Amino acid sequence: MDPCSLKPVKKPDWLRIKLPAVNDYSFIKDYLSQFNLHTICESGKCPNIAECWESKTATFMILGDNCTRNCKFCAVNHAKPLPVDENEPEKLAEAINKIGLKHCVITSVTRDDLADGGAKIWKDTVLKIKQKNPDISIEVLIPDFNGDKKSLDMLIESKPDIISHNLETVSRLTTQIRFRAQYQLSLEVLKYLKDKGITTKSGIMLGLGETNEEVLETMDDLLKVGCQILTLGQYLQPSKIHHPVEKYYSPDEFTIYKEIALKKGFSLAECGPLVRSSYHAEKHVKNRKLINHNLFLIL
Repeated sequence: MDPCSLKPVKKPDWLRIKLPAVNDYSFIKDYLSQFNLHTICESGKCPNIAECWESKTATFMILGDNCTRNCKFCAVNHAKPLPVDENEPEKLAEAINKIGLKHCVITSVTRDDLADGGAKIWKDTVLKIKQKNPDISIEVLIPDFNGDKKSLDMLIESKPDIISHNLETVSRLTTQIRFRAQYQLSLEVLKYLKDKGITTKSGIMLGLGETNEEVLETMDDLLKVGCQILTLGQYLQPSKIHHPVEKYYSPDEFTIYKEIALKKGFSLAECGPLVRSSYHAEKHVKNRKLINHNLFLIL
């Protein structure tokens, strides 16, 4: 059955998203415009934009805002990418300094059009941010770079605090939801990073048609490749042309999944309807040393 032919599921009354305060929205928006920068907060229509921007945090998106892939869950533009801005690392480092961030998350569109997938810009960005903001902590949320180890090594050399790469959904649904991406390849990327001594993080969205058994199997698959931090959030359909929501999970169901994840062996688990990859990311970095000592924490 074509998922798009399914009858829409009614959004529950308890799922409400707070709109950003105008002043807090403008504060970061001004800097984004000034330096011609993008955030996944806006491009991805993140439900936590109000909470994050009010606390003066944001997830910056490098390498433009046009993605070479057309995933069925994602609100980011799918179009021919613009040429790489070689000055972007410097501009982003300066903007972060102006805003006064102590922690930042960097992500990017997927650039299959580039030989290295954009890895050089990634590396330069992390290094420039550290140079301009020596006390900052950095998490990077990366694409799969088609599994290219040279590209991954470039990023590893820049030494971010955490490297995150999302499975997005369970194995069975990957070919329906993620354009070109492969479930097993994503696991291999996470394993390669972990074997290099990196603290790794991954997440999936719930509500795309997965079963409970598949969610638990996905947790096990991530643990097998050494992934230490898990995020589970509710999928929210960005538009009518995207994959429909097949189920809304209650907060209690997310609490149960969090308890299961911690019992299974994840060091940290963020699970909730509005949880996204970078949600409370600064807490994950603060607890990184404890994670590496295999201490189990409940946020």
